[in-house]
Amino acid sequence: MDASTDDTKPEEDARTTTSAAVSTTPEYNSSSVKKARLESTLAALLTDPVLADVPKKPMLSDVDTLINLELGSAMRLTVLKLDGASFDVALMNTATLKDLKLAVKKKVNEMEESRMGHRQISWRHVWANFCLSYHNEKLLDDNCSLHDYGIRNNSQVQFISYVASKASRRHQRSRKHRFFHGLNRKS
Repeated sequence: MDASTDDTKPEEDARTTTSAAVSTTPEYNSSSVKKARLESTLAALLTDPVLADVPKKPMLSDVDTLINLELGSAMRLTVLKLDGASFDVALMNTATLKDLKLAVKKKVNEMEESRMGHRQISWRHVWANFCLSYHNEKLLDDNCSLHDYGIRNNSQVQFISYVASKASRRHQRSRKHRFFHGLNRKS
């Protein structure tokens, strides 16, 4: 009987050693391992030339817009900067001017970050002094649909200088508001 008990002890020792090794190694299902595998898979996919238009750190909305672009329910616009350079943005067909401005902001920030590292751009200053135009028509109403301006798939919009007229007094109000720090706010 002593021989049989000696035979079972190594088996029990092997089981405890195996369970101890499993408990010290990270589990396959842990969130950090899943995230690392997802990022490596995504990095491999983004090197594919077919997916060249997907941003480096895509969000679900970016991927959704690109899928809708392939299905025909989104449009690709070219934005021409003042220095003559251009870039493309993808938007849903139902997008407004505000959506276009957000897409331009996101794309420019992404391009500047990849080129020069983190760089802060004052978009309030940009939109106060420049606006987008399409066929020499200034796009000023943020809530207006792009289709109302006649913008369709593969259209080109460009930045132009924008000076607010005195009739709109848009800039003077904002300066006054900053000067009085909100004390003179009209309800």
